[in-house]
Amino acid sequence: MKILVQKFGGTSVKDHEGRDQAFRHISLAIEQGYKVVVVVSAMGRSGDPYATDTLLSLLYGEAEDITGREHDLLLSCGETISSVVFSSMLKKKGIKSAALTGAQAGFITNGDHTNAKILEMDCSRLKEMLGTYDAAVVAGFQGASQNGDITTLGRGGSDTSAAALGAALNAEYIDIFTDVEGVMTADPRIVESARPLVNVTYTEICNLAYQGAKVIHPRAVEIAMQAKVPIRIRSTYSDKEGTLVASQSGALTGADVAEQLITGIAHLANVSQIKVAAKRGEYHTQTDVFKAMAKNSISVDFFNITPNEVVYTVPGAVTKKAVEILESMGYHPTVTPKCAKVSVVGASIMGVPGVMATIVSSLSEKGIQILQSADSHTTIWVLVSEQNMIEAVNTLHEAFDLSK
Repeated sequence: MKILVQKFGGTSVKDHEGRDQAFRHISLAIEQGYKVVVVVSAMGRSGDPYATDTLLSLLYGEAEDITGREHDLLLSCGETISSVVFSSMLKKKGIKSAALTGAQAGFITNGDHTNAKILEMDCSRLKEMLGTYDAAVVAGFQGASQNGDITTLGRGGSDTSAAALGAALNAEYIDIFTDVEGVMTADPRIVESARPLVNVTYTEICNLAYQGAKVIHPRAVEIAMQAKVPIRIRSTYSDKEGTLVASQSGALTGADVAEQLITGIAHLANVSQIKVAAKRGEYHTQTDVFKAMAKNSISVDFFNITPNEVVYTVPGAVTKKAVEILESMGYHPTVTPKCAKVSVVGASIMGVPGVMATIVSSLSEKGIQILQSADSHTTIWVLVSEQNMIEAVNTLHEAFDLSK
């Protein structure tokens, strides 16, 4: 049995036009001999009747004592409704289809409500149904704990659902349908010359996603990478195959990923830089600072440590809380708010001379100050003022000829 997993996001399933376009992709896959597992998100975005944020708006401010279990019970309704509506549409168009909740499809999770982790995939029922039906429509973003409570998988949960099903069913591909034609070299909303990429590696797309690109959640990529199932990121409204995400060797897909120095530029706005000077004669500042941040559930990023100070960033929304904690410890932090992290991602940059020089010189020529930098074997990060973010992304996109 050849299996294809196809995931359609909220904008693809919210109206008849989107669902008709999704139907074309599903029917074509069935014509090609696939059994199709369709994963759907809740229909639409905030303001649409059954969108996740709309469901939340029914509740907050009226029932402050809602439990995590009840929270998941409510939020799972959006995807459940979407799966039934979508399956009904397929049946009307002549495709033998059945709808399933995440639990019915085999998602067994821990009890961490609102951000559950998958413990096991028991897809025996789903496989049996695929013997009878051409398509099974699974509600994304949800599963059930071992005691039977409905759980949700957190941010990017429908992507995670699709990847987990693709891995468990040994699918030939996981297709992630969005409103863009694949992974772009930069955000096309701010870089007019951004172009779609034909191939990227799992590692590159993970880094792009973690650094602000929103085409797929990195947790889903990591699941697919472990199972070595290729991902295609495609547009619901196009017949193009989009971007293929695979291992660098491409052994399972029959096509090598072309080696390129820089894959893309990502950005993340609204972060604050915090500098904490070490107290005279004390050498445990770094330990104290990071323990205090962790104890208060503040995520730190982009950190540099020297004997004299520690420098790091936090999300803009928690800046005030972080500063209050540090001041209560007797520190006097220097804070630079409204910063942006700009990331240059490429699987081949490790050990290549001149990459950092190009970044520094191109930004300096535009008068853009680099507040901080860091690097890994696939990514170089620079911190700039948020007011310079768009110009910085465009400058680096041009400096590395990514529009060609």
